[in-house]
Amino acid sequence: MNQSKVNYTKFESWILAARPKTLFAALVPILVGSSLAIKQGKFIFFYSLLALICSILIQIGTNLTNDLYDHLRGADNKQRKGPIRVIASGLISIKEIKIAIFICFSLTFLIGLYLVYVTDWKIFLIGVLSIIAGLAYTAGPFPLAYNGLGDLFVFLFFGIVATMGTYYLHTMEISLISFLVSIPVGSLITNILIVNNLRDIEEDKNANKKTLAVILGKKFTQYEYSFLMFLSFFILLLLFLYYDFSFFVLLPFLTIPLAIRLTKMLFTFSGSELNQTLEKTAKYSALFGLLFSAGIIADKFH
Repeated sequence: MNQSKVNYTKFESWILAARPKTLFAALVPILVGSSLAIKQGKFIFFYSLLALICSILIQIGTNLTNDLYDHLRGADNKQRKGPIRVIASGLISIKEIKIAIFICFSLTFLIGLYLVYVTDWKIFLIGVLSIIAGLAYTAGPFPLAYNGLGDLFVFLFFGIVATMGTYYLHTMEISLISFLVSIPVGSLITNILIVNNLRDIEEDKNANKKTLAVILGKKFTQYEYSFLMFLSFFILLLLFLYYDFSFFVLLPFLTIPLAIRLTKMLFTFSGSELNQTLEKTAKYSALFGLLFSAGIIADKFH
């Protein structure tokens, strides 16, 4: 996609910079972690609201950092197949992006301090590590996304840490169940990144951005996506068969036709065609998360 400057207002430019389609990744772990707390009768709405604000701020801050350092490292150029990047297209300056990154992570830190005050020090550790990881994704001397660790980072921090952290806010507990319910969340959010990296595989190679897709190739990336899709459903079966969950937890199985369709798209589409797969994968993770959360909550009243 051509990154030359186009006519956007400053407000529209900031919306582009925030990448609203990726914000599903901030919503789903809070939903699922909160629903497990509701099932156990330990839910506090205000805690989840603050956790959601922090999650969105971290996602936006990470997106802005990614925009900045991809530009500085030459990963964004006129051959880019993805959506417009605001720095490369001249819509927002480097200085403005740096200020916005500082604001996002500073607000996250301040809100996090209140959550630490009403809970305990472990929330401080979770918050600080999440902020550091958001910056380290593309910034610093060893950027995770440039060294094959992007997939693992997303799985851990937007899946495991965010979901278990939300559950911990309400219960002050770290449990096997909270870990298990976080796996589908992390898997499907990671799939969003996988599509992005598959689409950009050639450009990333040229920019020496060693994503897992670049290191291990197209076929591995397609099978990684398929495996994480399968893993999400497998965990649901595990919860139903071996843990205290009713058949309601299987609600996301209604999405299997969509999962199959998306997987087929990943194996047949290439280049800019994958933009629609990327968008649909993000929406799919939200749909799965909503049904998963609804199933967990319904289980409380079963």
